Amino acid sequence: MTEKSPFDPAYPSAFPDATTPVPPFQPAPKRFSRDLQNNWLGGVCSGIARYLGWDVTLVRVLFVVSCVLPGPQFLIYLLLWLVMPKD
Repeated sequence: MTEKSPFDPAYPSAFPDATTPVPPFQPAPKRFSRDLQNNWLGGVCSGIARYLGWDVTLVRVLFVVSCVLPGPQFLIYLLLWLVMPKD
């Protein structure tokens, strides 16, 4: 019985050839949760920043600036603090 030579084109290779389709890279799904590693109060702003891919300082500054405007910002923050799961 003859064995196939590694130099034979019909020899099975351990490496896929260029025509083998490669599955596309799939990043981990985003999670909307409170970031307890980088929090000041409840981690809501840092969780929002991580979810959106923004700088956490920007989200905190936007929240403080929005508190000057009329609206239910504090109630929304408290609601998110209760609703958002911990990281």
